[in-house]
Amino acid sequence: MQSHSGHSHHGPQRHLPIRKDWLAATREPALEPDRPIIDPHHHLWDRPGNRYLLHDLIEDTSSGHNIKATVFLECREMYRDSGPAETRSLGETAFVTGVAAMSESGKYGPTRACAGIIGNVDFRVGSRARGILEQHIVTSGGRFRGIRNGATWHTDDRLRVFTSGSGEGLYVDPKWREGFAALAPLGLTFEAWMFHSQLGDLISLAGAFPETKIVLNHIGGALAVGPYEGKKKEVFDEWRSQIMKLGQFPNVYVKLGGLGMPSLMGFEMGQTDKAPSSEILAEAWKPYLETCIEAFTPDRGMFESNFPVDKGMCSYSNLWNAFKRVSAHYSNDEKNKMFHDTALKFYRLW
Repeated sequence: MQSHSGHSHHGPQRHLPIRKDWLAATREPALEPDRPIIDPHHHLWDRPGNRYLLHDLIEDTSSGHNIKATVFLECREMYRDSGPAETRSLGETAFVTGVAAMSESGKYGPTRACAGIIGNVDFRVGSRARGILEQHIVTSGGRFRGIRNGATWHTDDRLRVFTSGSGEGLYVDPKWREGFAALAPLGLTFEAWMFHSQLGDLISLAGAFPETKIVLNHIGGALAVGPYEGKKKEVFDEWRSQIMKLGQFPNVYVKLGGLGMPSLMGFEMGQTDKAPSSEILAEAWKPYLETCIEAFTPDRGMFESNFPVDKGMCSYSNLWNAFKRVSAHYSNDEKNKMFHDTALKFYRLW
């Protein structure tokens, strides 16, 4: 089929296929292999031709870096196939709780997989959200830490494949905010996922709920496709100004990563003959990561893998090496925060 960009392959894809041989050929030994890391953002799923479960995760986390623990992010997986629509997402929390229990046995090595769980409750249920959140906490055996509602939306058809389906202005919807208000009293946090063109909605949300901790996923989705193709500098400038505003809210944090989604962010390293080295990744990603670190400081920034989504572009080992290269000039204390301590505190892991 013809895609809008004129390529004759499969049109815009959500993520690149994982090619294990391609990744293995350029996999590097870990830099600073003893540095403790918490990976605060990955998924698990079992989809046709696309499976990423505990064994796959452990294979990646065992590739040389010192991954102490991970946090699972909702991805609409293993929802219950019956019952009220608003509680079907409890199936995902139950599934990941089982994976976390397997990991806690120690049978799969020292990494504590899914030590924290982020689920999904559609806050448009309003005041009923609180009761559903309480069920997630119980189902998770105390591992549940918060909610993500993706808000990605755009008027341009070429971006439709990447949108959440929630429509325009989710985070400013009064009914949705009624549900969102249930998070802070339960000690839960919120994960925001949106395009750079929507960051104004998050600025509004952060100001309206100063007591709720919010973390912006994937540096805030600086787009390079569709209407933004060939406009990297304009996008960067617009994105940077919004990131600087967001960084002024003490309740807002940022995940440093998610740049391996080429269809969105426009990085082409996944299309090359050889999988990219950590130097190539670090050079491409540095302006974005450094802007976020400047805006949020290492106290509110955490490096993330976004695996297996970003695995289409780079190996787990090279990804963390790239982050270590980008952060090389920060102090040891600042590095500890961005690789481990900020995530530990934000997700209250132990």
